[in-house]
Amino acid sequence: MPPDLPRELTANRADLGTLWPDVQRLADANRYSHAWSSGRFRTFPEFQSAAREQLLEVLQYRPEPVDPAPQLIERVDCGDYVREKITFATTPALRVPAYVLVPKGLRRPAPAIVDLHSHGGMFLFGKEKVVDFGANHPAMTAYHETNYAGRPTATALVRRGYVVITIDAFMFGERRAVPDAGLAAGWDRSGYSLDDVKSLNALCRARESTLVKGLTFAGATWPGIVFWDDRRTIDYLVSRPDVDPGRIGCQGVSMGGYRALFLSALDPRIRAGCVVGFMSTVRSMIKAHLDTHSWVHFLPALHRHLDWPDVAALAAPRALLVLQCARDGLFPSAGMKESVDQIAALYRTAGAETQFSGRFHDVPHSFTRPMQEEAFAWFERHLS
Repeated sequence: MPPDLPRELTANRADLGTLWPDVQRLADANRYSHAWSSGRFRTFPEFQSAAREQLLEVLQYRPEPVDPAPQLIERVDCGDYVREKITFATTPALRVPAYVLVPKGLRRPAPAIVDLHSHGGMFLFGKEKVVDFGANHPAMTAYHETNYAGRPTATALVRRGYVVITIDAFMFGERRAVPDAGLAAGWDRSGYSLDDVKSLNALCRARESTLVKGLTFAGATWPGIVFWDDRRTIDYLVSRPDVDPGRIGCQGVSMGGYRALFLSALDPRIRAGCVVGFMSTVRSMIKAHLDTHSWVHFLPALHRHLDWPDVAALAAPRALLVLQCARDGLFPSAGMKESVDQIAALYRTAGAETQFSGRFHDVPHSFTRPMQEEAFAWFERHLS
């Protein structure tokens, strides 16, 4: 064959190798059409309204409204609280499994927290990531220690007087994919060995891109389903007589932080949100922080219109806390710092400067106990 056009090859430490400069130039030319900084909006509420509608459009998932129609599966007395396992409808076709933790002795409707589980490369478990059953699956014992400092947050929150709900996100826990190669292990996870978890988890991990392909052909997006289910979780919460509908918060770490970011932005019933270990400007991630993230974090066309700090600003003037891990290898340090500065500036523009706080903890990617205490104090301040 004829020789290629000459080109000097040098290492650039980019996920995309020689294609990185081309992709970066595309990103740098984009002006975020629906950001406040675009200059197209006269008022901040006008920006929020248009940006939220654009976000809903790119999510490509708006099923028909449906009554939650909850079904109680079991109720367990845990001493100072009760754990309920339920399912409820989020669409006419889909029901979601959840745990609801309820403090004993409530004399009036209580504040509630939607505790959004993380990704962590662990598909076999979802809602179990934030619940302490006393005797946990060995895979979850290790997961709790690494990601939650040995203290699953939903259990910690119910002991502070909150009604807490956590659901399985699509593709996790009891909504995971089981390909033919994993059928021999059966469905019931309580009997899985650690080797079973490892092998079945690997099968799920290999199906992330397959899920995105299937949903694309179905006219939907993975984030669209995840965020829709999270919003419908609030529909269920406000139907409970033991929940005060005016005092609902949400929190999560990593993918849970991603979910908390969008739930706070999309649903005004969230009065206080806490995003942990998930925040950056996205352009800063293109060079070397693409492969550190799941397919669920990539929403086609969103970043023609908005950056993540712009999404965060849709929560203003409601309370938003962003807790960053200073030694988080999933994000570039400059992008994390820049994102917090941008959110703070947007909250000032909204006249809600005191309603936002962005804090760094000198830790790797995790939700440590000091971070948890800061989050719990935030909820106490805004939901008490």
